[in-house]
Formats: sequence, structure tokens, C-alpha cells
Amino acid sequence: MALKGLDIFKLTPKKNCKDCGFPTCLAFSMKVAAGAVEIGKCPHMSSEALEKLSEATAPIMKTITIGKGDTEYKLGGETVMFRHEKTLVNRNRFAVLLSDSMDDAEVDAKIAHMKEVDYVRIGEDMKVEFAALKYAGNKDKYIALINKVKASGLKVAYALICEDASVAKEALDLVKDENPLVYGANKDNYAAFVELVKADNLALGVKAESLEALYALVEEIHKLGYKNLVLDPGSASIKEAFENTVQIRRINIQDQDRVFGYPSILFVDELSKGDKFMEVALSTLFTMKYGSLIVLSDMDYVRALPLYGVRQNIFTDPQKPMRVEPGIYGFNGADENSPVICTVDFALTYFIVTGEVERSKMPVWMLIPDAGGYSVLTSWAAGKFTSTVISEFVKESGIESKTKCRKLILPGKVAVLKGDLEEKLPGWDITVGTTEAMFIPKFLKELNIK
Repeated sequence: MALKGLDIFKLTPKKNCKDCGFPTCLAFSMKVAAGAVEIGKCPHMSSEALEKLSEATAPIMKTITIGKGDTEYKLGGETVMFRHEKTLVNRNRFAVLLSDSMDDAEVDAKIAHMKEVDYVRIGEDMKVEFAALKYAGNKDKYIALINKVKASGLKVAYALICEDASVAKEALDLVKDENPLVYGANKDNYAAFVELVKADNLALGVKAESLEALYALVEEIHKLGYKNLVLDPGSASIKEAFENTVQIRRINIQDQDRVFGYPSILFVDELSKGDKFMEVALSTLFTMKYGSLIVLSDMDYVRALPLYGVRQNIFTDPQKPMRVEPGIYGFNGADENSPVICTVDFALTYFIVTGEVERSKMPVWMLIPDAGGYSVLTSWAAGKFTSTVISEFVKESGIESKTKCRKLILPGKVAVLKGDLEEKLPGWDITVGTTEAMFIPKFLKELNIK
């Protein structure tokens, strides 16, 4: 159990010097207990007290860092079971499995697919973050596979999937500088794997034949002084994998047990047994409950679009609406003769409207002012989507240099803005559009462009 503020206060030197930025030691201790400040902020804390308190006040789930530079990702670090309790901290990541058992053509195809999945949605890069490199028995081909992925130009973090410590050592020499995950520790080889990774403090993947055995194995690894782990809940069956994944999170978060305070790795490629649609369904399931690194057999647009959309919806602050970047967006080959549709920066509204605009196949410019990230009526009611906001954005955005067409289409639900906009934007034909997005294609096709 985490220490309370009064427990911490008992171990603090009563200096009341304000060197920590707080007026009293008690105030500092209460903030430490709440997780708002690190215990090390007190410069007068003895090393013995600091060591004791650092472990007790650390987050109940450890944050594990894998990768380096642009491919550095943090897993774990969660403090709640559900996103409505508090914003989730570190989103899960997706990996593609590559093995020495695959022929060159299959490996090349998967690498090509991984490169294709690279787009931006609501300001977030959507791409394959990990290459999971599995050793299947041919050491020379495995080493060659790692070198091939390194030479491919893929910008990914590495997960070495290998239960042979001697082979893992050779493989690790090739990617050690990239701070990879080394997966393969079990009840028979965990000591050798801890020895392999501890010098560089690399994340160590741990597996066992049951949840009880996994708990016991983690305890043994803790006795060796190593606590930079990623846990495999198992993949013998979908039922077992799901139950174990949820139980690991419950034992950690609800029962405050640090033995299971680590992120998890799920091999949905094994669970789906070659069915790519089942693989997507399971990946969605474990994105919600509670996979940190999800390994798939392949990743292309068919898999990527639903998975990244679900992940983005879950790992955002429920108190803050998702927004698109204000600006000018062209659709269907918009040119100097294309009309302008104005709507808000609320992501859901944006994607619904753009979907219908694309379906219309009519060239259109879309103008997105800063409307606070709210829907049309909400932003209008809040004073964020007014005639002044729209007219100033028209003048400042540069839309007048992109199109000679002076037709500005408003959302039908804010038709009341038409009169004010006509006064503030002389020379523009202010047109009231549809109240529902589904009618946009018909509206655009029948629009009289001047």
C-alpha cells in the first residue's frame, strides 16, 4: 500500500526551510503522497529515508521505456482501471511479427505494408511502432532478418522474441543501442536473461504457463534486483489471455500489488490462428482491456484504420474533446473555382462532414476556424463560432488567395449568422447549408457556383 502524507511527514527532516517550494514539511509530504511532487525535491532527506520512500511513493504500475529517439515509446504507468476515472497515461502500441521461419518474399511484403501505414489523424502519427523479431530455430536467418529490418529504413522500435539466451545475446548486439524489448524469460532461463539485460537496463519480457506461475516468476526476478519487465498473460486460448490480462491489471491497480505492476504484451497473431478479421477484433479487445504491446501477423490499411481509430478514442482525455488543427483543407481536387464550406474543429464533426464531402466528389475548400473543439451548436452557444470568428478567419487564413469563388457555405444549424456575415464579408455570397451531413452530397451537386 502507498504511504499516506502523515507517514511521509514522520520521515522528513523538520526543516521548514521552504527549499522544496512548499511552506511546511507537512504540506510537502501531503503533495508527495498525492503524487503531485517527487520525494527527491526535499534536499535534506537522508539517503536511507529517500530509498524507503521512493519505492513506496512510486506509481503502482511501473512505466517501461522501449526504443530510442523518434521511436521511443512508454508503456504502462497506469493508475486506474477505466478511462472515466482518470485519463489513461500511455497508449498501447502495435507490432508486426517477423520470423526466421518466413521466406524473403513474405518478410518483404510485411515490411512494405508497415511502410504504407503512415498517416496523421487529428494531429497524431498513425504508424506501426514495433517490429517483433521472432527466433524460430535458424540462428543465421534470424541474424540476417534483424539486419534486413535495420537496413529497410523502417522507423520502429525492436522487440526481440527469443527464449535462447545465447542467440538473444548475439541478436541484442545488433540493436542494443536502440533500447529494445528482450522477450523470452521463463522459469528455466530467467537468471540468464536478467544477466543479459541488466547492464543496459533493457525491458525484459516474461512468460509462464499460468497466472500463478507468472506471479511466482516475477517474484524470483525481483529477488535478483530487476524490475524493468513486460508481462505475457499467455496465449493458449482467447479466454485465458483475456482473463489473465484483466486479472493482472486488477491485482496491480485494485489490490495495489506491485508484483504485477508492469505493462503486458499480447500475441494476437497466435490467438487469431491466421484469421485477419479475428486478429483485428482481438486487437480492438486488448486495446481496451489491457494490452500494452499488441503483436499482429501483419499491418496494412485494412487493419490499421479501425485499430488506430479505437486507440485514439480511448487514450484521450474524456474531459477534452478531440480537435483537428484549424486551417484550410482541400477536397476532391479543390481549385480556384471551388466554393468554401465552413465548419468547426470538433473532430467528430470534421470527419462526418469530410466523409460526405468526399462522397459528393465535388471540389470544395473547407475552412476550419478555432471553435474550441466543440460541435456546431455548442461552439455557437459558447461564443466560439460566431460571425466575428468566421469573418476574421476568412481574412487571416489566406482562403481568398486560394479560390476566386466567393461562396461561403455555413452549417444549416447556425443560419442565424448569415446576416452578420454578409455585413462583415462584403463580396462574399453567404449560403446556408444543410442541417444534417447526409444531405451534403445532394446540396453540393445542386449548388449554383458563380
